[in-house]
Amino acid sequence: MARFRGIFVAVLISSLLLLASCADPLPWPESPLYDLSISEPDETYPQTREQAIEAIVGRYAHFDVVSYEDNSTNTPMRTFIVSYGFTEFFERDGALYQDNDFLFASYHLNQSGVETYFDPAAVEAIEPRLQEVELTLEDGLWRMYRPESPVLLGITGDPDQPLSTDPDDPAIIDADGDGKPGVTVNIKIAGIINGEIYITRREIYRNHLTLEPDGVISGWVEDLSEQFVIDATMRILRQPSNNVQVADPGLNPIILVPVEADVDSAEELMALRDELFPPEPQFR
Repeated sequence: MARFRGIFVAVLISSLLLLASCADPLPWPESPLYDLSISEPDETYPQTREQAIEAIVGRYAHFDVVSYEDNSTNTPMRTFIVSYGFTEFFERDGALYQDNDFLFASYHLNQSGVETYFDPAAVEAIEPRLQEVELTLEDGLWRMYRPESPVLLGITGDPDQPLSTDPDDPAIIDADGDGKPGVTVNIKIAGIINGEIYITRREIYRNHLTLEPDGVISGWVEDLSEQFVIDATMRILRQPSNNVQVADPGLNPIILVPVEADVDSAEELMALRDELFPPEPQFR
């Protein structure tokens, strides 16, 4: 199943700001982005581990926001990456497992004049691991921790080893089938300049989750991913940047809402989007 975090675009946009005319950067909105306060559990809330697993197992519509900042540019570049997809929880031999299927993402920058696009074919090229989830009862609520299980994009090899930084590495593949190495990020600057960046990526993320009394699962995303720029159509786009996730959990929320098992396409998910999820965050 496909996994997409999307920060690889954010990691690259800082170099584009050298080409675009940018006004003063917009500040972060107040944290937290959403009120994810949890109501007191009632008598129907799971009391035992077995009851908790039974309550959690199922299919969920997935919405998360990850926030990044790059201070290596003349003006700080801040980015919201909003990802959509599906999450499923499974029980096997008494253990709880999480599987993520990400379909697409949207991008919000605090700088104007730069647009990015990432083909869904690259998303579908990723096959994440089915990851066991740690389940604990804390303060009367069931908490879930999904540890990292790295996966590779645009390159083959051992995902548990650091990402290769050799642009001629024979393990680099054309993951999105466009005839270019790795996967392609499409860039438009000031509405007139078009470019492409070819990247590989080692996706590393953790989820910190809580089962709410109404069946929704919420929490925050922690991202530790690695990325490498293989090549680009313009020299300025080949440079690395120092883009890191903002540590504030309130700026990196995740919301999983139960849906029927037959809801399984991007079109069906977006038809329910406003019913299931809050508005996407915007810079002030």
